[in-house]
Amino acid sequence: MPHSTLHPLEHAVQNTSEWLADVAAEFDTEDREFAYRVTRAWLHCVRDGLPVPESAHLAAQLPTLLRGVYFEGWQPAEVPVRMHLDAFVDRFAAEAHVARTEVPKVTWAVSSALDRRLGGLDKVLTRFPVELRALLVPSR
Repeated sequence: MPHSTLHPLEHAVQNTSEWLADVAAEFDTEDREFAYRVTRAWLHCVRDGLPVPESAHLAAQLPTLLRGVYFEGWQPAEVPVRMHLDAFVDRFAAEAHVARTEVPKVTWAVSSALDRRLGGLDKVLTRFPVELRALLVPSR
């Protein structure tokens, strides 16, 4: 009897695609490459600013493939990295391939899309200095 269920890997790809579609929708685009780049930059910048337990907790809530992206290049012995606003903006802009002036709009959009999926993202982001929280906490 044929099964109509998705193979686990296909399910992981579909789930990640849905999350990236949410991010792309924040920008009113269907450009999944762009959505991937900005989501990856957001995940890495946030990951490196969190202590290991909070970072692992956030990662556990991500879909399988985004969890892999999240942990790519992670150095748990070297976190949390305390960045001031300019350093964070520089790093995010470089990783996402966006202009520095676009970083506030981009980070809020990614945060908003992820918060709809995760809920309570603002609680995780309380670990960041006030100046970075203003950049990351999704507007309600």
